[in-house]
Amino acid sequence: MSTSIQTLIENNRRWAAETERLRPGYFQQLAQQQNPKYLWIGCSDSRVPANQITGLEPGEVFVHRNVANVVVHSDLNALSVIQFAVEFLKIEHILVVGHYGCGGVLATLRGARVGLADNWLRHVHDVKMRHRKRLDHLPVAVQEDVLCEMNVIEQVGNVALTNVLQDAWARGQKISVHGWCYGLKDGLVKDLGVSVSNREEVMPIFRNALKRYPRQSPT
Repeated sequence: MSTSIQTLIENNRRWAAETERLRPGYFQQLAQQQNPKYLWIGCSDSRVPANQITGLEPGEVFVHRNVANVVVHSDLNALSVIQFAVEFLKIEHILVVGHYGCGGVLATLRGARVGLADNWLRHVHDVKMRHRKRLDHLPVAVQEDVLCEMNVIEQVGNVALTNVLQDAWARGQKISVHGWCYGLKDGLVKDLGVSVSNREEVMPIFRNALKRYPRQSPT
């Protein structure tokens, strides 16, 4: 076993012992319950930890992560997580969380080749192409931040249009979808104002959100 892996195991032992010392019975209690109110759909980036960012304990947030926080209707992994969270855990809020400086978004903007992940990032490329008239006239640094936000907005719409959410709302289940973007430089989340709580809100909120990014005025 490599030294670095052994270090992780030793860290784990110290952490478990210290946690149990400070909060006796913590792990026994945690093992007997999973009752989160939140599903976090975020990027796999190691700098974006869901629990720490939101100040939630283990057991309080259900988490799904992938490169560039993408949700598409052909991804059975993401859809299975959403269904389990909505129908079995009865979560109340789905948080779609992107982050500024996202490597997947930057690669898409710059046309950089990543490898196999290029196929996955085609979904972000599709977002870029759909909204290129809102992006192309902006300075590069602004483009990067705006595409991170637009990608979140698109994924909120995708989540809201899944049959899981549509069926949940149809049967009167109270659940909302929200879009955030996290700042690596300051640790703060930005609410993108795309919270959706029923089927009728999806398209109006989506359209209004995109109006915040005006197209280039004709010269």
